[in-house]
Amino acid sequence: MLMELIEVRHEDRELLYNLNQKYLYEMTNYYDDELDALGNLHYGHFDAYFTDPKRKAYFLYDGPTLSGFAMIHPYSDLGRETDFVLAEFTVFPMYRRRRLATDAAKLIFDRFKGRWEVKYNEKNSAAKNLWNRVTAGFDPVREQLNEDETVLIFRTDQEH
Repeated sequence: MLMELIEVRHEDRELLYNLNQKYLYEMTNYYDDELDALGNLHYGHFDAYFTDPKRKAYFLYDGPTLSGFAMIHPYSDLGRETDFVLAEFTVFPMYRRRRLATDAAKLIFDRFKGRWEVKYNEKNSAAKNLWNRVTAGFDPVREQLNEDETVLIFRTDQEH
């Protein structure tokens, strides 16, 4: 099948919210986040994806199948000038091990040319392996954001 990025529209807000909650629950394997009174995990910038034109969310489709999502913005985790930060990215567990994450990441980096930051948690070996493998051709610089998180800094708009 052919991987596609479909921009999340305002009318898709509830769907993205629900999918993001499932992703955030999965991330509690690596982060000590607490549930709110309604049993949800807080995502501080969620509403900004529907009000800030610099923040964009995309559904990842493998043919007709919704298989994940990505959230992108230009606000550096390191306080640097950057064009794109991959804030959130997931392929749903039932679709993993089919190279969909690799295909989606390549599609994103091909579509959005410029200076990038991608952060992963060192304890998340699958994410660490994916991002180091997918960005290797861009010669990323690795910086430790904190004890647990690494940021890859690279450009997708230059020949390497």
